[in-house]
Amino acid sequence: MRLANKVAIISGASSGMGAATARMFAREGAKVVVADVLEHEGRQVAEGIGASARFELLDVTKEESWAAVVAATTSHFGKLDVLVNNAGISGSAEQDFYSTEAWHRIMAVNATGVFFGMKYAIPAMAANGGGSIINLSSIAGIIGSEHVHVAYNASKAAVRLMTKWAAVQHAKDNIRANSVHPGIMPPMRTSGRTADPAIRAERMGTIPMRRPGEVDEVAYAILFLASDESSYITGSEIHVDGGVLAI
Repeated sequence: MRLANKVAIISGASSGMGAATARMFAREGAKVVVADVLEHEGRQVAEGIGASARFELLDVTKEESWAAVVAATTSHFGKLDVLVNNAGISGSAEQDFYSTEAWHRIMAVNATGVFFGMKYAIPAMAANGGGSIINLSSIAGIIGSEHVHVAYNASKAAVRLMTKWAAVQHAKDNIRANSVHPGIMPPMRTSGRTADPAIRAERMGTIPMRRPGEVDEVAYAILFLASDESSYITGSEIHVDGGVLAI
């Protein structure tokens, strides 16, 4: 098993890529904390996985919530090896792409949430001799996007650079940090314009592989970075985008 004896926290694990990653991690031998603000859905995911998973209520925008989840994880499972900062919201449901309120909300979830996750996970990992952080960014963290609020691009770019900072800062602690950059995937729960069939059809023409990605295709990339197979990889980024960034 690729994650035997490892303990992982996955934020935003009640659906989509987070849920797919939680299930995959458990199949590969990990103990998994399904962490999400959506309690009912998150508990369903954890219960579906079984004894190797537990649910923890997590609002990624609240520092005290992160502190509580990390403490509960180490108390219950004895350690923390892997953090997957997956929680995020789309900027495509906004009517005003210059909305200040939307800027603060999107940045709070997508960027500040990642900062808080690393802030509390890193000491726990260091105490255990090391670990792996996988931060979910996006191709929108590298190139500009239509149909989304500016904060989506800005927040995902922030995730990309925070990841590199953590990789450099904490290599001495045997903690690796890498980012994953999905391209066009199934619509998020918070998607708006990017869920529109006409817009999605138009976007397919920009993908060399001419199809959207699947959540398991992202989860496999996360699995690799969480495993010891990637033990000399840190500060890197994996594009799961069907070739968009190769153009």
